[in-house]
Amino acid sequence: MSKKNSMKNKKKKIETIEDKWKLEIAEELGLLDKVEKLGWGGLTAKETGRIGGLIAVRKKQLKKKEEAKQ
Repeated sequence: MSKKNSMKNKKKKIETIEDKWKLEIAEELGLLDKVEKLGWGGLTAKETGRIGGLIAVRKKQLKKKEEAKQ
């Protein structure tokens, strides 16, 4: 693969609110160092499940807050 093609593959993806929450929650749970060292695939199923569960809670809270504004 040429350098030009590898640069295309490394373009930064657009970060969503879920992406931001995922990083925040990983930090809150003390897992951010592990993620930085091993990547998201280095987490256990229990750890990723905990992060996913907390993201779901935040989504529900956000939805309730938005509904209350209407």
